[in-house]
Amino acid sequence: MEGNMQERELEIRTEGLSKCYDGRYAVSGLDLSIYRGEVFGLLGPNGAGKTTTTRMLLGMTEPTAGKAWIEGIDCTRDPLQVKRITGYMPDNVGFYADMTGRENLEFTGRLNGLYGNALKERVCALLERVGMTEAADRKTGGYSRGMRQRLGVADVLMKDPKVIIMDEPTLGIDPEGMRELMRLIRELAMKDGRTILISSHQLYQVQQICDRVGIFVEGNLVACGRIEELAGQLQREGHYAIETAAVPDDDGFAALLAELGNVQKVEREGDYYVVHSSSDVKRELLRRSLAAGYSLSHLRQRGSDLDEIYRVYFEDAERKEG
Repeated sequence: MEGNMQERELEIRTEGLSKCYDGRYAVSGLDLSIYRGEVFGLLGPNGAGKTTTTRMLLGMTEPTAGKAWIEGIDCTRDPLQVKRITGYMPDNVGFYADMTGRENLEFTGRLNGLYGNALKERVCALLERVGMTEAADRKTGGYSRGMRQRLGVADVLMKDPKVIIMDEPTLGIDPEGMRELMRLIRELAMKDGRTILISSHQLYQVQQICDRVGIFVEGNLVACGRIEELAGQLQREGHYAIETAAVPDDDGFAALLAELGNVQKVEREGDYYVVHSSSDVKRELLRRSLAAGYSLSHLRQRGSDLDEIYRVYFEDAERKEG
């Protein structure tokens, strides 16, 4: 994202936001700032607190403690006003199956005060934007999941929201549909200036479209920032991981890896070994491999990919909890 984040306008903000159910905190002391025009990914496994957080932002459930604002509007005190400027797309978008895509959008438009030519023009424009014009007059009961998700984006846009909250938007979509949906999400932020909050556990897809991410574990936000910032922080804290492979690929090479200095563990993943260490061992690996007669066929520093970042933060949080 271009520009200094601190100079941009805040769109979503929480302070000490918490929700407790039967003595257990689903969300605990959440402090979060999301800026206008940003695509922010809220990441974590099922039960981590993502859904509870979005429900509090939408005014669907009251926090046990703390506050949340969207565009300066208190989400708890004025939920109706929050809903006027916020669109929500659930993980399984529901439409009337015996109505066409166009009819479903027209129904949503009327609920939002649109009628006549203004309604028809908006529906046509949104169908074209999400690439659903050709399927617009087919009943939605025959739509694929990817088609329903794209129609879901059009449905959310009917009220022209400033903020869009999406719950697992790419779940269960084929690769082509996923690429189209991700392109559309980025366009909503970059071209329209809308703020997008995505709740997901699909790390690869999130990495491609989000400006920043927040990692949730057991109701706690354990990390927040740009992916490259989080990767750099992990290395400064002594978390390194490299992928490697060699010829010949034998037990001797695996033993060599385990004997490198500061190695915590060595794992086999397909054709590669993954070496986790508390320091950068690439130079030592090259030196020892050459001396032992091994030719490295693959060597890559991990850490810039969200899977590795998530794994380390998740394991650290689990260790602290345990």
